[in-house]
Amino acid sequence: MARINRISITLCALLFTTLPFTSVAHASKQTRATPTVSHTIKTVDKKKSATASKKVTQTTKKTAKKTSSKTSTKTVSSSKKRTATPAKSTKTANRRGKTTTAQTAAVTWTEKCTPRKGHKPRCVKVKTTAPTAIADVHKVKVQKATKTAMSTLMNQIGKPYRWGGSSPRTGFDCSGLVYYAYKDLVKFRIPRTANEMYHLRDAAPIDRDELKNGDLVFFRTQGRGTADHVGVYVGNGKFIQSPRSGQEIQITSLSEDYWQRHYVGARRVMTPKTIR
Repeated sequence: MARINRISITLCALLFTTLPFTSVAHASKQTRATPTVSHTIKTVDKKKSATASKKVTQTTKKTAKKTSSKTSTKTVSSSKKRTATPAKSTKTANRRGKTTTAQTAAVTWTEKCTPRKGHKPRCVKVKTTAPTAIADVHKVKVQKATKTAMSTLMNQIGKPYRWGGSSPRTGFDCSGLVYYAYKDLVKFRIPRTANEMYHLRDAAPIDRDELKNGDLVFFRTQGRGTADHVGVYVGNGKFIQSPRSGQEIQITSLSEDYWQRHYVGARRVMTPKTIR
């Protein structure tokens, strides 16, 4: 019994001695753990604040870029508008210049009276229009095209007549010579026969007193169709032609009796509207 009491006493003593040490140990662990938690909380808060500040700075940069781009686009558009205004004025100026250069034809009325035996002369009012003013640029183009046609024709002088021919290698007939000289200078298609050339809608009829270099002159020599022979007027009352088989390309005077008797009319091929 004495031994049992001693053992119980020693156990009680041991329990009393170990309990406060364990509680103190737990408390010390808790106290050591709490500051670390607070430190980690603080670091997390710092990271959050840093990321938030970065986001704020990025958003401010984006907004600044957007605003700067908007202002730049606005300034560019305003500058474009400012620069576009004088272009309109230049267009209007150009249009005004065109309207001033393209003058309208002056219309005049004249009376033509035909005498009648035993009666009063019959008078009819006729409208005449003055030729419209052509711009200098168009005149220069027509002159250049006419010069090229004249040089092409003059280079063929002395070459033989060949029926159906339209090249310098083989020779030319009358319409083949005209076709070769004008095929690359005008917008429309040049026909291959003299009668088709005479009825061209793109070539305006011209009076004999108004002939110029490059105008086509037509003749009816054999009674076939309206016109069966064609030449090109070269000035000073003369024209270049490829007359007939056995002869060469030559320059002939319109004042000769034969050509005066067979003369049919003339047409103008080289105009500002027809040249290329």
